[in-house]
Amino acid sequence: MLYWRQTFTTNPRKPVIKNQESDINFSTGIILRLYQGLWNLFLPCLRFSKRLRPGFEQRTLATPPPRADLWIQAASVGESYLALELINRLTPPSPITILLTTNTSQGMDILEKIRREHQNSTNIKIHTAYFPFDKPTIMARAMSAVQPRAVVLLESELWPGLMKSCRRGNCKLLIINGRMTQRSLSRYLIRPSFWKELGPDTILAMSPEDGRRFGILFGHDIVDIMGNIKFDRFHSGDDGQNPTENPLRPLFEPESPFIVLGSVRKEEEEDLEELLRELRPKNPQAIIGLFPRHMQRLDHWQKNLSRLGLQWQLRSATTGPVKQGTIILWDVMGELAQAYELAWAAFVGGSLAPLGGQNFLEPLSCGLRPVIGPYWDNFSWIGREIMDRKLVFEAKDRWEVAEYLLENIHTPPRRAETRQALQAYIRNRQGGTGKACKLIIDSLFQ
Repeated sequence: MLYWRQTFTTNPRKPVIKNQESDINFSTGIILRLYQGLWNLFLPCLRFSKRLRPGFEQRTLATPPPRADLWIQAASVGESYLALELINRLTPPSPITILLTTNTSQGMDILEKIRREHQNSTNIKIHTAYFPFDKPTIMARAMSAVQPRAVVLLESELWPGLMKSCRRGNCKLLIINGRMTQRSLSRYLIRPSFWKELGPDTILAMSPEDGRRFGILFGHDIVDIMGNIKFDRFHSGDDGQNPTENPLRPLFEPESPFIVLGSVRKEEEEDLEELLRELRPKNPQAIIGLFPRHMQRLDHWQKNLSRLGLQWQLRSATTGPVKQGTIILWDVMGELAQAYELAWAAFVGGSLAPLGGQNFLEPLSCGLRPVIGPYWDNFSWIGREIMDRKLVFEAKDRWEVAEYLLENIHTPPRRAETRQALQAYIRNRQGGTGKACKLIIDSLFQ
C-alpha cells in the first residue's frame, strides 16, 4: 500500500524517515492495514454526511493544511475552549505558527474567533482547518504538509493514523488535559501492545485516576498530573451577567418562579416526562424551561408535552411575559446560560441515564446551585467535595430530582454567595494551563 512506502518531504527541522515499515512490529502493521482498509471502504459514504460536509475538502486534503510549528487538535466546542486558554497563556521565546483543527463546525467557530483575536500578535500566527480524516495515508500526507515539531491532542482523543504519523515524522505527541474512563481503558486493553507502540511522548492527565488509566495503557513513566484547564476558565470576581440586563428578563414577570431543565438527552426523556408530571401539580405556578441537548428532539417533545396535557410554547414564539404554569420548549440556541441567570432552580441533564453528565459548572458560575442525577462520570475531575459543600445536589433518581427542585424553588438563589463559594472551591485546583504551556514550550524549543 502507498501508506507503507510514502516518503516525507524534506524538513530541515527533523530527519527524513524513508522506511515507514521497519519502525513497527508485525501485528501493529496488520492492524493499521485493516484500519486503512476500513477507511477505504467507508470514506466515500462520509461525503453524504451533513455533519461532515463543512470542510470536506480539508478533511480529505483536497485542500492541504499549511505548515506550522505546533498542531493542536480540539475535537469540538469544549476542547476548542481549552485551546483558547492554552493560546492565551502561551508565551513562546520566538515567533511560532500554530495550526488549530477541529471536527465540528461549532468548534471551528471558536477556533476562528481565536485566530481573529491573535491576528495582530507578533509571536503567534494561527491557522485553522478541519481535522483530516484519520485514514493513515491521508494523515501521512497531512503530517508531511504541516511538518510540526509537536502535536497536542486535548482530553480523550486517540487517533491511530495521526499517532503513527507523529512517530514516523519524529514529531513529539502530547496529550494534554487527558481524560480516560474505565470503559475506554477496557476497550483499549483488548489490544494494549498496539496502543503502547503508537503511544505519545508525554501525557498530562486531569486527575490521578485518569493518570492511572493512561499509565496502565501507555506506561506510567510518561504520565504526569495537571489541574484541569477548565478550572482556569473561571476567574475571580463576579463574572455573572446583571439579571436586569439579561435579554430573557422580559419573558418573566417579577418574582416568577422559574425552573430550568438543561441539556436533556434522549435517553432520559421518559424520566423527564415523569418529572414534569411530578412537578406540575406540586407547583402549578412555576414556569419551566425545557432545553433539549439536541434540537432534533424538539418534535418528540412537542408531541409528548401535548399528549401529557401540559401547557407549553416554543421559545422562538415567545416575545412577552410568559403565563405562570407554562413550559417553554427552548428551540433557540445559545440561551441556556442566560436562563440559568434567571432560574430559581435547575436540573442539568445527561445525568439520569449513564451518559456521563453535562456541564453543571455552568449554572454554578451563574450563581445557581443545580441538581444532577447519579451519572456524571465526564465531570468526575471536579471532585465529589463539590457535593459535600452543597454546591451541587446529587439525586439518586427522578423522584429525588423533583424533591430537590421543589425545595429550591421556594426561595430565590443567593447568587453572590454561591459564586464566592465556587471560587473558593476552584482556587486551589487552578494552574493546569501554565503547566501545559510549559510542556508545549519545552517540546518546541528543547
